[in-house]
Amino acid sequence: MVGDTARELANIVNEFAPRLLAISESKSGERTSPGKWSAKQILGHLIDSASNNHQRFVRAQQEVEVRLAGYEQERWVEAQAYQNESWDNLVSLWSSYNRHLAHVISVVPERKLTNTCALGENDPVSLGFLITDYIRHLKHHLEQIFGGSKY
Repeated sequence: MVGDTARELANIVNEFAPRLLAISESKSGERTSPGKWSAKQILGHLIDSASNNHQRFVRAQQEVEVRLAGYEQERWVEAQAYQNESWDNLVSLWSSYNRHLAHVISVVPERKLTNTCALGENDPVSLGFLITDYIRHLKHHLEQIFGGSKY
């Protein structure tokens, strides 16, 4: 499982990094409608997701059961002012972080995939679930950026 998932993540990054870079700085900051995130904010959210899941993927291997803080996405995106960050910097960080996560996922021992992680007040889920859900979440938000094309 981990090998296939790691390759899938690496393939997503390899395919989408150039597509993301093809979006102009001005276009990346546009909101599709009031109250919606711009591509910059969505990609910032995906960087937050990479950061939070990095911790989860590593810590959930260390113990059979672990409890970690939840994630308040609106507050994180606002606090980091992704809307004011350079698009090229965001794409570079997103790409690099996800390439590293593909490596991290590739070396998770299969026996650790059943270890559980509780996030905030939520019920525990397995490390295997966290990994596959990370990919699902990533695809969902890439679909938002590209208006439903590909994912």
